[in-house]
Amino acid sequence: MSLTRYMAVELGARRIRVNAIAPGAIATDFAGGVVRDNGDVNAYVAQGIALGRVGLPDDVGGAVVAILSDEMGWATGTTFDISGGQLL
Repeated sequence: MSLTRYMAVELGARRIRVNAIAPGAIATDFAGGVVRDNGDVNAYVAQGIALGRVGLPDDVGGAVVAILSDEMGWATGTTFDISGGQLL
């Protein structure tokens, strides 16, 4: 997060936006795919997420598209929590 802020300040004069994404638990092949492939682990992790489920790769991809859009052109130096409310 600190690097994101620092780079946003350094690159802002050149109109370069710098943001970061902090994803929560995502059903991928990370750690051997245990969250994706093991229903018990998936359910256990999901109980700690406000939206009640583990994230999918498209959840993060959609956020990336949104952050890169012109509608988010005023956002810089920000870390976006894309976790479905994990650990709230």
